Amino acid sequence: MTSSNGTINSAKANQQPHLRVIPLGGLHEIGKNTCVFEYGDDIMLVDAGLAFPSDGMHGVNVVMPDTSYLRENQKRIRGMIVTHGHEDHIGGIAHHLKNFSIPVIHGPRLALAMLTGKMEEAGVMDRTILQTVAPRDVVKVGQHFSVEFIRNTHSMADSFSLAITTPVGTIIFTGDFKFDHTPVDGEYFDMARLAHYGEQGVLCLFSDSTNSEVPGFCPPERSVFPCLDRHISQAEGRVIITTFASSIHRVSMILELALKNGRKVGLLGRSMLNVIAKARELGYMQAPDDLFVPIKQIRDLPDRETLLLMTGSQGEPLAALSRISRCEHPQVQVKSTDTIIFSASPIPGNTISVVNTIDRLMMLGAKVVYGKGEGIHVSGHGFQEDQKLMLALTKPKYFVPVHGEHRMLVCHSKTAQSLGVPADNILIIDNGDVVELTPDSIRKGDAVKAGIELLDASRNGIVDARVLKERQQLAEDGVITLLAVISTDGVMAAPPRANLRGVVTTADPRKLSSWAEREIGWVLENRWGQLCRNTGGSAPDVDWVGVQREVEVGLQRRLRRELQVEPLIICVVQPAPAGTPAYKGRADAEPDTRPAPRGGRDGGRDGGGRRDVVRDSSGRAPLPQRQLATVGAPASAGAAPTTEVAAASAVAAPAVSLPSVAAPVVSAPVVKAAPVEETDPEPAGRIRRRRSAAAE
Repeated sequence: MTSSNGTINSAKANQQPHLRVIPLGGLHEIGKNTCVFEYGDDIMLVDAGLAFPSDGMHGVNVVMPDTSYLRENQKRIRGMIVTHGHEDHIGGIAHHLKNFSIPVIHGPRLALAMLTGKMEEAGVMDRTILQTVAPRDVVKVGQHFSVEFIRNTHSMADSFSLAITTPVGTIIFTGDFKFDHTPVDGEYFDMARLAHYGEQGVLCLFSDSTNSEVPGFCPPERSVFPCLDRHISQAEGRVIITTFASSIHRVSMILELALKNGRKVGLLGRSMLNVIAKARELGYMQAPDDLFVPIKQIRDLPDRETLLLMTGSQGEPLAALSRISRCEHPQVQVKSTDTIIFSASPIPGNTISVVNTIDRLMMLGAKVVYGKGEGIHVSGHGFQEDQKLMLALTKPKYFVPVHGEHRMLVCHSKTAQSLGVPADNILIIDNGDVVELTPDSIRKGDAVKAGIELLDASRNGIVDARVLKERQQLAEDGVITLLAVISTDGVMAAPPRANLRGVVTTADPRKLSSWAEREIGWVLENRWGQLCRNTGGSAPDVDWVGVQREVEVGLQRRLRRELQVEPLIICVVQPAPAGTPAYKGRADAEPDTRPAPRGGRDGGRDGGGRRDVVRDSSGRAPLPQRQLATVGAPASAGAAPTTEVAAASAVAAPAVSLPSVAAPVVSAPVVKAAPVEETDPEPAGRIRRRRSAAAE
């Protein structure tokens, strides 16, 4: 079986200099392909992509690999190699340049042209130098790496595999590939160079595993041409086609067919406009200027002479076709005579979004053409026979499957074994694992930190695990804000007020207020001595954040026990001066039958036991990492909270000002019933890419 413990010839390997290969993304997932090659003091990067968020990542725009290792070793970075221009291979570069410099980036013209726009938008053009390459060009990176660019075929034009010469031997890094013997642009896979290195001896092959479960050869891109031609020529009204904007070959064929069938083309979607403009500028796409008509003018043409090419093949909510399906697009509305063609397959995880879009279009009366049986889409990643051909040409001594989910890696390793690669010479790795190579060994070294960074729409703000957890809780169970007035001598000075947003509950507001009153009373009776210290000044030192945390924990437990819900609870405390008259409580309030805590500080609610709030040696609750407001002067005596304050606290938790109170309000961070985790675990599940073309 495939080696998983990384002990191959480990004793001998420890005595020799070795090459370290560290994937930071692209393993056990689809997307954010990022790989580090390291020898001595030299670090070389190969690609730096992004992925798109899954359903539970609320407010997250893109997902990046954790680059802590690169930031810690940035002085050793000598350069980067780019294999092609898909987002899952170049989408993270502009963001990474904000955190560390890369002396030089070598890559194909089309990929670097697309990268230039991203870098200009991010304001990082001065952080690196871009160097374009041609097929069979060789570049030197640092003292120990020499890289030859080998032309390959993929769904995107100007794509390369890499032959990396190192002190320990030659590494073949395939990038994304398939063997297309009739390429649309006439650029054939340079199999001769692969065979050349295979004859010289390849130490290790790192190969694309995306379609390792699919038998046979991947069909050529040109095979979709007659099927698209048939649907376009037979359409009685407008033709609307959606595909990946970065599929230069597919887009070129669609423009060719529009010209053949006498249709003018209107473009929709920012990425579609940008990619076509770059491809035409660099000569990768040939089309006359008069073929294109602005979308506002194309409505004046007869439907029989119109073709709309747009984004939205993956059901992205804001993409052009998705907006059209919801009747939200300002320029285009669906007609019953429209023929809409999905020239793409759903990326795993996007199927529901795509199907919903198709359903909406059909309900509007359009004819929708989709699915494998129509012959209108082929993948850009090789099937099993393509992968076998790569193995046969390169004849690697060691093999590491990359770029795919775990089952794909396992299947690819079995394919390698069927071609004679010993099971002990194969490693299946995960992001952060270190592959250590010598001329006579391959093994796993000590792993480095790897994970994800979640970026919001600005691509500047990092959404950490705590914030993501709060957003998930808000989405699932809503939020309760609680306003309490407590004097500095530990007296509840007014009835608590609760405000619910998005909470589904059978409890009426009076019941909820009664529970909140009991929790506050319990905290004041049993915890006040630990939360308030007399420092000898005019007023005691009260740990108001600790008070809030205690109330939140108690109410959270009660709601979970009584109602089986766990909403986000934000307690806002309004301090009142000592001597404020105590609120007596409602006559119908339920008595609190819980025993007082045993053992003093270690006692707990509901009869004892450990508490959820861990305190320091002084007995005070530690301050959280996030504080929504600060404590100010106490409120005037007898001040009661207003409904406006309670409502405001449901939206956010800044300092709240009462009409008759001068003091700001303290608001606590979110605390669940379980102890707060300080780690940043990677959210489970495969990262779904909504707009990336990596698996097309």
